Amino acid sequence: MTATGPVPSEGAEALRQRAADALLAARERTAVLTTCVEEPDLTAQHSPLMSPLVWDLAHIGNQEELWLLRAVGGAEALRPDIDKVYDAFEHPRAERPSLPLLPPAEARNYVADVRSRVLDVLERTPLNGGGPLIDAGFAFGMIAQHEQQHDETMLITHQLRRGPAALSAPPPPPAPAGAAALAAEVLVPGGPFTMGTSTEPWALDNERPAHTRDVPAFFIDTVPVSNGAYARFIEDGGYDDPRWWAAEGWAHIREHGLAAPLFWHRDGGGPWLRRRFGVTEPVPEAEPVLHISWYEADAYARWAGRRLPTETEWEKAARHDPATGRSRRYPWGDADPAPEHANLGQRHLQPAPVGSYPEGASPLGVRQLMGDVWEWTSSDFLPYPGFAAFPYREYSQVFFGSAHKVLRGGSFAVDPVACRGTFRNWDLPIRRQIFSGFRTARDVA
Repeated sequence: MTATGPVPSEGAEALRQRAADALLAARERTAVLTTCVEEPDLTAQHSPLMSPLVWDLAHIGNQEELWLLRAVGGAEALRPDIDKVYDAFEHPRAERPSLPLLPPAEARNYVADVRSRVLDVLERTPLNGGGPLIDAGFAFGMIAQHEQQHDETMLITHQLRRGPAALSAPPPPPAPAGAAALAAEVLVPGGPFTMGTSTEPWALDNERPAHTRDVPAFFIDTVPVSNGAYARFIEDGGYDDPRWWAAEGWAHIREHGLAAPLFWHRDGGGPWLRRRFGVTEPVPEAEPVLHISWYEADAYARWAGRRLPTETEWEKAARHDPATGRSRRYPWGDADPAPEHANLGQRHLQPAPVGSYPEGASPLGVRQLMGDVWEWTSSDFLPYPGFAAFPYREYSQVFFGSAHKVLRGGSFAVDPVACRGTFRNWDLPIRRQIFSGFRTARDVA
């Protein structure tokens, strides 16, 4: 199990070990994602939406150097000449192949050098009482999360890459007995609950602070929308009927000729097929639908006579315990994620069937809120009351507004260190290359 965020009572040495384990787990995954292909695939840009894999690799090391060697350790810059090259805000992804990137061997040497020095910094840094950047090992946890987030980005690049399969993993287990008989939806009672966190030590700035939200009662799907359910929307002419689409979404699918989720195709009236990490296979009806834009999720919900849940509703369904009135770290409780709770950490290279992971259900019985697919919500990405940017405004603040929609929960590609009940992801509503799906909700009549 990957080390996730520390608990407030954790001792200094246990905290130091947790931070080291989180950094090590991230680096092991980065190595898998960057050694499974030859150098031409590392340096190529497989989609204008994504960076070359070798850019992500060196960027990971550069961010680690900036925050852990320089900001925490007070060291002089190792490679000040590459700071601008690997500044994500300086260069959009589409232009990164034209930059003077470190070649793969040099990038690997650089990140290894940074890491060896970082472990020395970790050994000598007091992790409490030294200010917010190092209290509870925050900076080390932030960098472990940053690397795991780029690992997910690199996994997306692998999915977009044309060519034979380079990665493998066992399939998830079949759906447990009784999954097909689950109730379609769950009632979430109305009333206040605590949203966000002020106590999770490695939570990022947009998750903070904890605050009270009063939410009217609503119904939410027990499981994410499946491939089979989404195929019925397609067969009913969902992509040809403007009634179901937001105006911008309708214009987008017409302009780009979209008629199914990304990576789906079929010959004539044959069965739907998909391309998944270099393999073409039948679309599994029981899996959560994947590679869906916000516009597609919203259109399906309208077609089904429902709607997308708000971000607040999603978090209440995931965290609120009606019996105690408190908000949990995760749907199943406060314990770190384990394999029986959720499909996380690239353990499988696909979602598990809907109805899986009963031990990871919320107190109200909602399943698969963590892992499998990122879930679109209806909400714009906005700051919480009392938000304060930390440690830099470019992580969250520059993205606030109506342009980005919030996703929750985490996909099969998310590591537990970057996944919790308060974690917020965001993206443009047209994006489909991400590992995104959704579930629907409705008002109480």
